[in-house]
Amino acid sequence: MVADADGKTSPVLSLVAGGIAGGVESAYTYPFEFAKTRVQLYGHEGIKNPFMVVAKVAREEGLRALYKGCSTMIVGSIGKDAVRFVAFDSIRALFEDPTTHRSTTAQSIASGMLTGVVASTAIVTPSERIKTALIDDARTTRRFRSPVNCVTSLWREQGPLRALYSGYTTTTLKQIGTTGFRLGSYAALKDWERSHGIKVDGAVASFANGAVAGTLTTLATQPFDTVKTKAQQARAVRTMECVRIIYAEDGVRGFWRGTVMRLGRTVMAGGILFTANEQALKLLKTVFG
Repeated sequence: MVADADGKTSPVLSLVAGGIAGGVESAYTYPFEFAKTRVQLYGHEGIKNPFMVVAKVAREEGLRALYKGCSTMIVGSIGKDAVRFVAFDSIRALFEDPTTHRSTTAQSIASGMLTGVVASTAIVTPSERIKTALIDDARTTRRFRSPVNCVTSLWREQGPLRALYSGYTTTTLKQIGTTGFRLGSYAALKDWERSHGIKVDGAVASFANGAVAGTLTTLATQPFDTVKTKAQQARAVRTMECVRIIYAEDGVRGFWRGTVMRLGRTVMAGGILFTANEQALKLLKTVFG
């Protein structure tokens, strides 16, 4: 059963397709995520070009270093995007017009924001915490042998909540903004295109719409991401202390540290994510239809 009686995609297919899309997107864009996290933790070190940051790390620490924490992010992204797509579809259905099956832009964004809270609590904060701690540890003490060892060590030293949910508030605020802007603006773009008779079913259109949504998302939510990263380093640091440190180091502009790196990844991720999700849905419907 791949669709409901009214023709909507079943939650199971949305879950699987969203998980596939999340894994594909993370694997392709992780070096940008690594570069962004390093810059947010330690500053630009005179380099703002994300490709140069990646090249510097590869040259000095080896190519494997660029994927430190990648497995944690892939697992987290599979769960995060699976939850996002299922929760977003379910929440948006509560707002949409029963006749046209469409929602207003405000309703789409509100649905995305509520989805962000669900995703942050269930998946995003724990996976981001471990990923950031692993990237931090790779440059400092190098004591974590694996993601599991990282979790057990932090759990023993800081307790379960600090080990897995450090930076929860800023991560959730980031997810509310990220999911609201990305899913909401993407849905609004598709609805606008349909209403103007523009073809939106192709992979190129999906990538372009996702890239636009990703750009808006990055610019709007970067301060939350910067504070979140600082709060999730290996050592325990409280959120307000992170805010004070960032402001003392770079002033207000410090809260947009890593924007270029994140923008590079988010634009690509937005396009890859929605394209992979829609292509995966088509394949799954063909196989199970």
